[in-house]
Amino acid sequence: MQGSWSLGALDAHLLTVRGDNPHLTGLRRFVLEFWYFGIKEARACLFAGLFFASVFLVPRGGVLGIPRYDLLLLIALVIQGWMLLTRLETFDEFKAIMMFHAVGFALEAFKVSGSIQSWSYPDFAYSKVLGVPLFSGFMYAAVGSYIIQAWRLFGLRIVHHPPYWMAWLVAGLIYANFFTHHYIGDYRWYIAAGALGLYARTSVVFTPYDRERSMPLLLAFVLIGFFIWLAENISTFFTLWSYPDQLHSWSAVHVGKWSSWSLLVIMTFTIVTSLKHIKHCIHIPPAGPGSHGE
Repeated sequence: MQGSWSLGALDAHLLTVRGDNPHLTGLRRFVLEFWYFGIKEARACLFAGLFFASVFLVPRGGVLGIPRYDLLLLIALVIQGWMLLTRLETFDEFKAIMMFHAVGFALEAFKVSGSIQSWSYPDFAYSKVLGVPLFSGFMYAAVGSYIIQAWRLFGLRIVHHPPYWMAWLVAGLIYANFFTHHYIGDYRWYIAAGALGLYARTSVVFTPYDRERSMPLLLAFVLIGFFIWLAENISTFFTLWSYPDQLHSWSAVHVGKWSSWSLLVIMTFTIVTSLKHIKHCIHIPPAGPGSHGE
């Protein structure tokens, strides 16, 4: 348990750096805040970092007769179980992460189906269901895990969040469009415009070191989406999955996928905001005169 103890000590340190230090100014403050920001980001990416390290380390031919996809599933389960047992994630957070897994698997099963074939998993695995290796759901769960961990480590607060029903409506439309655009057209930019208007006034307040900072929540969605797009490029380079134009030789994932991932982050964020211990950090302005808001 030495590893979990060390992480516990690190978390305790990161969470107890509070109280504005007026003597810390200029370049020294910038460097220290940037350093702590990087440490917190790396810590928040614990699940994603360990999982994608496994993607790089596990050879395509598998290990000891265990196919690569099956081994990645086992590794993901071990990481998830370890985080739960050592209380790096609560049971409520675990349930939310399993929801991301289920949502991701349903999307994957549709996208790899014979009539769609948006991408494919070329290698054999015992744990493939409907053409989808079960480890793939953990890639979506990794995004949810990152948001949950970042919320705690940065002490996030959301200011001017839209009413929950509106946020859930947009999240539902985002998810539905991943399916329906194959039949009735791609409306992502209309949905994105709606999300832009919905979250235009919303800010995320975070604490990299000892002072609260803020940024537009929409910018956070776009930045997270960009880094997921980079991870997707790396994953396809290692042939974890392949798009049709990558079957014979690798090419960069189209930049348009960045927008898809940013929209998926909005959907993931909406699910995270439903957690009981996070709702109190979200400010929803009153709907109008005489209203008490939500």
